[in-house]
Amino acid sequence: MSSHQEYTPPKVWTWDQASGGNFASINRPIAGATHDKELPVGEHPLQLYSLATPNGVKVTILLEELLALGKAEAEYDAWLINIMDGDQFGSGFTAINPNSKIPAMADHSASPPIRIFESGAIMMYLAEKFNAFLPTNAADRAECLSWLFWQMGSAPFLGGGFGHFYAYAPEKFEYPINRYAMEVKRQLDVLDRTLASRTFLCGDEYTIADMAVYSWYGALVEGKLYEAGEFLQVHTYTHVVRWAQEIHDRPAVKRGRRVNRVWGEESEQAPERHSAADLA
Repeated sequence: MSSHQEYTPPKVWTWDQASGGNFASINRPIAGATHDKELPVGEHPLQLYSLATPNGVKVTILLEELLALGKAEAEYDAWLINIMDGDQFGSGFTAINPNSKIPAMADHSASPPIRIFESGAIMMYLAEKFNAFLPTNAADRAECLSWLFWQMGSAPFLGGGFGHFYAYAPEKFEYPINRYAMEVKRQLDVLDRTLASRTFLCGDEYTIADMAVYSWYGALVEGKLYEAGEFLQVHTYTHVVRWAQEIHDRPAVKRGRRVNRVWGEESEQAPERHSAADLA
């Protein structure tokens, strides 16, 4: 059991700006812009403002998969939003996403441009716009959207829960790590049981649900999140590992994971993307 002194919450919570942790400098209890900064706009109708976190990677994988299908109108400009520098609090970005989270997109094929924020909403918008990776049959579409929203609801327990307390919190505490480790393993078991009888999450068809879930849980079982593979024994979820490897090997996925990436091997980075040549 933990020997730390028990914390008693005050009657009224107040913001401690020096609370510590890797993201203390960019977390705050209020919304809105902190500075004026216009967003750049490139030559393509689709303008993406993002970073290659799991939530950002979902969208760039989808865009690259659409281009691989021959959807030429899915060409896009991807601009880097460095969240550690507070780019998400610029006035131009908050005008597109008042929630100040990446990714955000503007579609300039309409006048005025259409803004889309939240990664799941962007994926649905693009899948419907280009009629791809989202089944049209009612039952299959419901299954796909169920898994897409499963990811949107589940990943905060993986990222903001387990990831924060295991990897980023200024102090390690037994209770939150155990609580969220249990939940993440339950989620992996949900996926593993489903993928035991299916090639992809919705059956034999690769969809936006796979792209969204892969960006978080595929990265987890591949050992690319929080260095927690051994701790969570991710290799035991053999069906998830098989599924993740199949998606990992897709050329469009390899390209999508590089977009707006500014860490790791230089060959894996593409801070901005304005044409296929940027990923050559």
